[in-house]
Amino acid sequence: MEKLPGLSELAYTSDCQARVAFEVLANRWDSVVVYTLGKTGPMRPRALVTRIGGISPKVLNEALRRLEYNGLVERRAYAEAPPRVDYALTEAGSALLGPMRAMGAWAARYADDVLDAQDRFAKQGQTHPRTGT
Repeated sequence: MEKLPGLSELAYTSDCQARVAFEVLANRWDSVVVYTLGKTGPMRPRALVTRIGGISPKVLNEALRRLEYNGLVERRAYAEAPPRVDYALTEAGSALLGPMRAMGAWAARYADDVLDAQDRFAKQGQTHPRTGT
């Protein structure tokens, strides 16, 4: 494996900081929200729900809170009547867009292979390692 600048040889062990990048986007919707804000710029929650599609306001709110907690989005409240709030990517959130595009390219290349492997596994009567189904 190629050594990346600034990472020790043991950089990918269980207690390393490299895991943080994967953990902050492990939730189903978090990467979608980051990508959408990166593509469109700051947005209000209702506009995000419409733009993303298939996400409820409650689930979006949970994702935005997680992303804010992780320092990837910033909640900006405006002193207006009626109150207005929008969300924007932070520098850390914007910096994830490049790696996310790389993961997207990987998925475009290998998603069918992964799905085929899952089908083969299921046909052998094996259960899903995480869900047991």
